[in-house]
Amino acid sequence: MDPMLNTAIRAARRAASIINRASLDLERVQIGRKGPRDYVTEVDAAVEQSIIESLSTAYPDHAFLGEEGGAVPSAQGELEADYIWVIDPLDGTTNFIHGFPYYAISIALLHKGIPTVAVIFDPSSNDLFCATRGQGAFLNDRRIRVSGNRKYHDALLGAHVADSGGALKANSPFVSMLGECASVRRMGATVLDLAYVAAGRLDGYVGTNLKAWDMAAGALLVLEAGGLVSDFEGEQTWYQSGNIIAGTPKIFTQMLMHLNEE
Repeated sequence: MDPMLNTAIRAARRAASIINRASLDLERVQIGRKGPRDYVTEVDAAVEQSIIESLSTAYPDHAFLGEEGGAVPSAQGELEADYIWVIDPLDGTTNFIHGFPYYAISIALLHKGIPTVAVIFDPSSNDLFCATRGQGAFLNDRRIRVSGNRKYHDALLGAHVADSGGALKANSPFVSMLGECASVRRMGATVLDLAYVAAGRLDGYVGTNLKAWDMAAGALLVLEAGGLVSDFEGEQTWYQSGNIIAGTPKIFTQMLMHLNEE
């Protein structure tokens, strides 16, 4: 196993113990708000700090980008280091505080801006998704591939878009994409949705207004599992734009066509 991947896995498992302990007594968890319907807990911060401590001890010359702490320089004070760890300590915080077991830790390593290592750990199920660029994607030591589904009307999609929680508005650019598949799931944890695409549990995913820590690890998993990832124009600017489509090759192509219909 790649030593950087192994270190990230150990960091994720260690930090997950913080989440699991807190989940046993959710009434004692302190909850704040970063914005409308955007919650944060003391657990998020503690998990991120634990991960950074583990990784910075092993790699002091690496920098960090976390959802809670923002950019953290390397031990040498460099923010623009060649290696940057991108961390979402608890994606699905709203699910977590409601006791709904769909949330995860996400850790990605960027080398000169390119995702090279990915770890997504679901502490509720103990599912560990991981990938190293060029080495394939795995779930609990088993190689995974995107689904073989070719028919869009049979596709199960995940979504994080404004209209996907209810009836699609007539002028929504997603009305065709999400209206013509078999069904849509809006589960509230993008990192797990992308991991599920990689594992063949979802056929595709579309997300808007996302952050680097929502996408970096999951996108690498999908690519290493044989899927495709792009922005809404089919280009590779999803990391900058925050808009992403991911899916099996056949379903991905049809998702993109639906989204760009005249």
